[in-house]
Amino acid sequence: MMMSSFDWNNVAIGRLRSLWEEGHSTAEIGRRLGVSKNAVVGKAHRLDLPDRPSPIRRDSPPQPRPAPRARPSLPPLPSLTSTPTLVATAYRQVRGPERSPVAPAPSSVRPLGTRIVACCWPNGDPGKPGFRFCEADSVPGRPYCDEHCIVAYMRTRKTA
Repeated sequence: MMMSSFDWNNVAIGRLRSLWEEGHSTAEIGRRLGVSKNAVVGKAHRLDLPDRPSPIRRDSPPQPRPAPRARPSLPPLPSLTSTPTLVATAYRQVRGPERSPVAPAPSSVRPLGTRIVACCWPNGDPGKPGFRFCEADSVPGRPYCDEHCIVAYMRTRKTA
């Protein structure tokens, strides 16, 4: 970026006009006059010098873009507001309205999309050879089995 206090006097303007008529690029004129290319473009515009052809070559006319391909249509999604969602249904199956937050899920019914994951409750000392994890089926959405959820997620009494 050239920063200078260039004065567009009559000599500089005459030189700009002659270089412009010779067909030099704006960058070349700027180098010869000691100003930026943008200063040359701006002054040429203010002096109403004749337009120059674009330096970008356009040998052939622009090719039209191909029409976008039609995408296959998908069936409409069911309305989520009119029917309970799968998550809400699964939540009600696991918890129920009157059950505690650690109620076990029915063993025969698992919500769709849930994986059976092993309980991550540690048994023993991690530094000793007998250490292992519980590995029973965990409650959906929890890292522990039914028995260890009762221990891990204890309800606290609200003190008034």
